[in-house]
Amino acid sequence: MEKESKKLDMEELANIQVDRNQSPIRLDLFLMNKLERVTRSRIQKAIKDESILINDKAVKSNYKVRPNDQIQVFIPKSPYNSDSVAPEDIPLDIRYEDDYLLVVHKPAGMVVHPGLGNWTGTLVNAVSHHLLGQDIPVMAGNQGDRPGLVHRIDKNTTGLLVLAKTPEAIEGLGKQFIAHTIERKYYALVWGEPDPYEGTITGYIARHEKHRKNMHLYSEEGEGKYSVTHYKVIEPLYYVSLVECWLETGRTHQIRVSFQSVGNPLFNDDKYGGDRIMKGTVFSKYKQFVENCFKILPRQGLHASSLGFIHPITGEKMLFESELPSDMTEALEKWRKYVHTKKEKINA
Repeated sequence: MEKESKKLDMEELANIQVDRNQSPIRLDLFLMNKLERVTRSRIQKAIKDESILINDKAVKSNYKVRPNDQIQVFIPKSPYNSDSVAPEDIPLDIRYEDDYLLVVHKPAGMVVHPGLGNWTGTLVNAVSHHLLGQDIPVMAGNQGDRPGLVHRIDKNTTGLLVLAKTPEAIEGLGKQFIAHTIERKYYALVWGEPDPYEGTITGYIARHEKHRKNMHLYSEEGEGKYSVTHYKVIEPLYYVSLVECWLETGRTHQIRVSFQSVGNPLFNDDKYGGDRIMKGTVFSKYKQFVENCFKILPRQGLHASSLGFIHPITGEKMLFESELPSDMTEALEKWRKYVHTKKEKINA
């Protein structure tokens, strides 16, 4: 009876059909690459608690996934859902709104949706207050703490997001994201000058084999998801560059791991190695200059600048642009002055 009542307090997080060509791999490692933002320790605990079933049966932690296995992952029911996300009177930078959708500009430091450790203060909490009294839809497959969301950007990335206000809108926008027809342009401040100045970075993104909280771009498929990032250097400054990026796919940390993989991590990206000097000397004067730039831009230099899609109801082509945020602009200006001064001294 205890186990039965326990199941009533659970809901299904994932239902995975293992590929017929899957090679044997430990269940916890397999799920690490399938479930975003879930640590290995949490997966192992879920296996121990019999919250993960293989072909409707509980298994031990050393179980190796086999071809055609059916995996069900259960989690405790969240106290938050589309009707109970706490509305909070947080200012929103709204760039467009009609009866069906909402386009907002997210500032740095704001988490997109509630989750472990961030149940309040998120963009969704703010949107719930803005749309107070409206029944905001949740996209199929999402948890109830993500009303209106069809995509997201990282906490410390700034820029544009579109949210749906009706079931028809969330379905229409969702289909465009799945079909990769959404136009998304980003500006990134990266270390060094990517070679070539214009190109495409492809690979398979999955969790890092050792650092499981990080993602990694692998050259071979494995358990990763295919990723395509087009880029063009807009302003090369030797030490750093302003780069324009277009995404064909939408993978976790896609731009950040893509540029890390080619040796040009995003400036001040503490997760992927950009928070230390990657170009130039380590002499104290230059080091102090870089540290000052880090203070001006205390996050990864990434901004979602452009968002284009077909309106899911009217069929109209929609395109929104967002200006480069002040912290990126100020850091970029400091680098311009530094490089200009350097050239003047050389030519003197």
